[in-house]
Amino acid sequence: MAAVEPQDIAADPGEHVEHFVKFYEHDEELVQTVVPYLAVGLHSGDVTVVIATEAHRRAFETELVSNGVDIALAQANGSLLALEAESTLAAIVLDGQIDRDAFHEVIGGLIRQAANSGRRIRAFGEMVALLWDAGAVLAAIELEGLWNEIGHELEFSLFCAYPSASVVGHEHAEALQQVCRMHSSVVHNPSAGAGAIPGQLPPKELAASFPAECQSPGRARRLAASELRRWGYDEELVNEAILVLSELASNAVIHAGSPFTIRVQSHDSLLRIAVRDRCPSLATANGERGLLVRAPHGLAVIQALSTQWGVQDTPDGKIVWAELRVV
Repeated sequence: MAAVEPQDIAADPGEHVEHFVKFYEHDEELVQTVVPYLAVGLHSGDVTVVIATEAHRRAFETELVSNGVDIALAQANGSLLALEAESTLAAIVLDGQIDRDAFHEVIGGLIRQAANSGRRIRAFGEMVALLWDAGAVLAAIELEGLWNEIGHELEFSLFCAYPSASVVGHEHAEALQQVCRMHSSVVHNPSAGAGAIPGQLPPKELAASFPAECQSPGRARRLAASELRRWGYDEELVNEAILVLSELASNAVIHAGSPFTIRVQSHDSLLRIAVRDRCPSLATANGERGLLVRAPHGLAVIQALSTQWGVQDTPDGKIVWAELRVV
């Protein structure tokens, strides 16, 4: 991930960034950054996709007209595809959770339709910001991951935006860093102090927390798979890694009955996967603390796939970790 200046995002996406994020203080700042990005695409003949709130869409269109864009013509010839963020989000959320299939049908279908024209694609979206504002921070992160999945299939530039007031605060620090890592560039990082460079966040590290719900291991698995693919790992390693993560996360929910936090880190030739929960480890027969491995149970699978694994007690529970070798 790299830092990028606001004036750079209007440039040709093929030469600069592919998935970047803007943290803005007020609507005027957002409009001043988004409109040049959209206008360059529309003037260049790109397909420009806008998924925004009604208020922001109106503000964008007003400024686009001032920049010489014929909105009606752009919509008629398919250059401008504008969707309302709230209703689009409602179409991909089921029972309060992001529906993966619905996302790929609605959003993936839209991007594929645009790609079929043979033109370049640039998109702006703020459904993630709506989720975050509603308190669904994990869902926002999952949605970012699904956008990245489409990016593995199709080439397009995506500009996301969050109000700074929504993401600042100690309680959001870890999630905010994860959002930054899921983008190739950050226009402005509200957690960065004076002189700090957003692009200097630790590379290739994923961290996210999940509630003690039956759907959580699956959400953790999908998030990790998306990130590992974005990091450039092959499918064999991705599949092994998410199998290990799935076993550890499932143990946290099913056996520990606990919320859990995942952390996936790339260290040279090793990929380390750790899951922290609030249930202490059990004492083994020799008095040491650990977990028993009984084939064909999940921990036996972890033992078979990893170069080494272990359990670390914490003041409020434990961390179970495993390391996989990166060839």
